Amino acid sequence: MKNKKERKISGDYTQLQTKILISTAAVLFAAFALIAVALRLLSGRFSQAVVGFLQLFYKDYDRALIAYTYVFRANREWFVMAAAFVVFLIVLRLYLKGFTKYFNEINRGINALKEENSDDIVLSAELAAAEQAINAIKHTLEQRKAAAMIAEQRKNDLVVYLAHDLKTPLTSVIGYLALLRDEHQISEELRQKYLTIALEKAERLEDLINEFFEITRFNLSDITLEYSRVNLTRMLEQLIYEFKPMLLEKNLSCILEIAPNTMIRCDVDKMQRVFDNLLRNAVNYSFHNTEIFITAVQKEDVIHIKFRNRGNTIPKEKLERIFEQFYRLDASRSTRSGGAGLGLAIAKEIVLLHGGTMTARSENEIIEFETVISMS
Repeated sequence: MKNKKERKISGDYTQLQTKILISTAAVLFAAFALIAVALRLLSGRFSQAVVGFLQLFYKDYDRALIAYTYVFRANREWFVMAAAFVVFLIVLRLYLKGFTKYFNEINRGINALKEENSDDIVLSAELAAAEQAINAIKHTLEQRKAAAMIAEQRKNDLVVYLAHDLKTPLTSVIGYLALLRDEHQISEELRQKYLTIALEKAERLEDLINEFFEITRFNLSDITLEYSRVNLTRMLEQLIYEFKPMLLEKNLSCILEIAPNTMIRCDVDKMQRVFDNLLRNAVNYSFHNTEIFITAVQKEDVIHIKFRNRGNTIPKEKLERIFEQFYRLDASRSTRSGGAGLGLAIAKEIVLLHGGTMTARSENEIIEFETVISMS
């Protein structure tokens, strides 16, 4: 016997309508049948029985018959109407009791939405459409709750992680500034060293604070786009130039392959942020002494932009989550290179708002991010 969840659901209440129609016909038939019985009883043997009963009081058959004639037969229509009314109320009560059970079932189903169990809600066959709708709501609420809990946990972990790391550069800044204040005979070379370290730690502290603001902006504001025509070739060339210091730290080279003066229509600032996040990600995850390739290929009215670098192959389970908010590929990385886990999530959101797509692939120590957007 098939499970109720496996029933073919038509999406309407045809089965319920059919059952109501049959029940209504049965009620009417029962009412007419009972009225017919009542009419039958008011004549024939029933009348003889009533006359016999009255004879106990009147002690005479003729007088009892006259009493029956004046009381019952003369008011026969009223007795029939009274009997019909009583029968109608009884049958209607039974009918409504059977009908309201559906509302009780729906109420139980709605109340079950608040329960924590994962079992599907099962209703009568006639309420298959309602069962499907309630279960769809239940599953949606469960998914949203799970997603909210995961996001909240990640955010809490991130806040704890960043708050802990705020102490490290702050302690260093205070420590080296205290040395500069207390050591009066310090050499100029050592003074410069302390100042350099203090400045680096202060800059790192600023980066961490900016990450807190980034989290707030991502959650409390909507991203809106301001379109304009921009030279994509020059945008990417400028991006590579700005990343030269970061590239030199790992002895990386960045190779751009794009047609001259390729034009696209987009929100310039936000699309620049997308490419900045992608190149920063490529630099952070590249092997030393390797190359990063940025290619842009036009196909009809869309352009495919790929950022490809050599690095450790990203496992499939991590690759599937790489665009999630607050997800960091390697939570144990130093905070010097690790961000808030929002860069790729925001980048994909911006691309989606442009009507494009962003995908990630990784195999054989090759990591590739592809962005596809319309050129017009």
